Formats: sequence, C-alpha cells, structure tokens
Amino acid sequence: MRRNKDLVLALLWCALAIATVVLALVWTIKRYDAASPWMFWSLLILLPLTVLYIMRTVRRAPMVRLSTLYAVVNGPVDLLAFFRHLPFASGLLGLGLLIIALARPQSEDNWQDVKREGIDIVIALDISASMLARDLKPDRLEASKNVAMAFIDGRPNDRIGLVVYEGEAFTQCPITTDHRVLKELFADARSGLIDGGTAVGSGLATALNRLRDSDAKSKVVILLTDGVSNAGTVQPNDAAQIAEQLGVRVYTIGVGTRGKALSPVARYATGQYRYDYVDVEIDEPTMKNIAERTGGKYFRATDEKKLKEIYGEIDRLEKTRIKVTEHRSKHEEYHPFVLLGGLVLLTGLLLDRTMLRAMA
Repeated sequence: MRRNKDLVLALLWCALAIATVVLALVWTIKRYDAASPWMFWSLLILLPLTVLYIMRTVRRAPMVRLSTLYAVVNGPVDLLAFFRHLPFASGLLGLGLLIIALARPQSEDNWQDVKREGIDIVIALDISASMLARDLKPDRLEASKNVAMAFIDGRPNDRIGLVVYEGEAFTQCPITTDHRVLKELFADARSGLIDGGTAVGSGLATALNRLRDSDAKSKVVILLTDGVSNAGTVQPNDAAQIAEQLGVRVYTIGVGTRGKALSPVARYATGQYRYDYVDVEIDEPTMKNIAERTGGKYFRATDEKKLKEIYGEIDRLEKTRIKVTEHRSKHEEYHPFVLLGGLVLLTGLLLDRTMLRAMA
C-alpha cells in the first residue's frame, strides 16, 4: 500500500514538473524569437527520464493491488515522504529551463526612420466672372474651390500656395504647410476682386514666381481656367517656356461643359449678374501645349465628378516621396532561464543531500 502511494506521488511530482516546463515553453514561444529553435526538441528527453524514474520507483518493492484508493488518499500524511520525489522533479524542471535557455530566446526592437520629401504646389485659379457659370454646382468657382480644398487635405506633407487671376493676377496665399490658413484664403477667393478678363499667362507667371526660389525637388502648378486668355502682359506660351526652364510641371484644367452653359452676361449696379445661355469656349490647344511642354497633362472637367477625378489623378501622379529605413535590434533573453533553471537544480540537489537524504 505504501509503495502504491509512493508511485502516485512520483507520478504527480513528475507531471507537475513537466507541465511547468511546457507552460514555460509556450510562454517563451509566444513572447520571444529563438536563435536556435531546434533546441526545443531536446525537451523530449524529459519523457524517457521520467519513465526510467517511474520504473525505478516501481522496482523498489513489490506492488500490492488495492481495490480502492481510500487508504492512499485518507491515510496518515508524512511530509518527508510527500516531498521525497521533489529532488527528481526539480531536476526535470531545472533541466527543462536550461534547455529553453540553450534555444536562446531573443526579444526584438523595431523602429523606423521616415524621411518625407514634400512637393511644392501652387494652384492658379481663374476667378473671372465666367467662373460663376452654373454648369457645375453651385457654380464653376465654388465647385473648383471645394474640390481643391479636398485635394489640399490629402497632401499634408506638401507646401501649397494659391494664385488667383482675372484681368490681372496676384498671390492669395504663398506656399505654406499651414493648410488651415490656406483653406481659409481659398474660401475668401471670389470673382470681382481685380480687373475683369482672363489673364491665363499672368496667372501662370505669378504662380511660377512663387516657385522660383523653391528648393523642393518637385515643383508643380495646377492651372485652372474656363475660357480664353484675353488680358494680361504675359502670353500663356511665354509663361510655359519659363516653366520649362524652371523645371516646373504644369497640369492644366479646362472647366466647363461642352456646348452652352448658363453664364453671367451683364452685371447690375447692385452687383448682381444677369444670366443667359452662352457658348463655352476654352482655348484647349494652348492649355494642352502648356501641359505637354512642361511634362504635365491637360484635363477637361465638364462636371463636378470629373473635376474630382482630375484632382485625384494629379494626386496619384504627384506622390510625395517617403523614404523609410527600418532598424532592428535583438536582445538575448536567456539569462532568467539559466538563473532560474540553475537555482531549481541546486535546490533539488541540496534537498536530496540534506532533508530528504534519509528517504533515498
């Protein structure tokens, strides 16, 4: 009966030790990477060691078959006998921890250096009276402003400026990364601020002047108009030549439906406009020439959806360059396993040579 009880205790202590090693292994695999993961297979040696120990315990004396475990469970308790198998269990646990340490668990630190190379962009916006035509909703000017401001929101790393032009041109906002202020100035742009007419060449030349001293590797002008250049001191093709020399890409956008559009034809003393249907005339050959000469592209926006698609395509064509450098650093994490495993082995050895020696 006593030997049967001793066998049960041996099995319990060995199972506890192996279960602890398994838990330590699972925790290690989840938390760390192993430099030598094949070493984990060495943990299988704990099983034959356990079997040999159990067989040795069985051979120590004849087994007595019992019809019940009542005596085993409820018999008198001998503390030294209860802990007699602790040294071997400590040996299993300590050996398991040392094998895990031999696999060299490692933690890893990852970080990135991100370098953004922004683009300098100037939007040259036609604000002539014809931009109040209602073929876009609510009109060409407001639709152009709304889509442009959405475009600005999608370019947080770029410096962007605004030039407006009618018969003359002026800088509404120099190139800036303060997009909140830029959008406020965009909202303030309206027709009638300067002399009437459409000075496409002057609008482009003023935008180029804002980019002249830029040190950005990529410089872009988005030139938007709905008519034919009929004012200003700079011809559109001359401005295109300057852009070519400065290395500035110009994307040109012609805004307006094909055919006729409800447009302002006269202005009353009250400042209100009289509207009528008139032919939409855009100097597309000149706009195409400006774009092609500078490495840009010409677009025609006949409605709000098309205008959004155009700005979306420009956004894709002019991607901000982002350079990402990844760094990794590994740290050895086997030291606690060596320390704990050695301590458990030493504790088992001391118990086996002192308090539990008489139980051997």
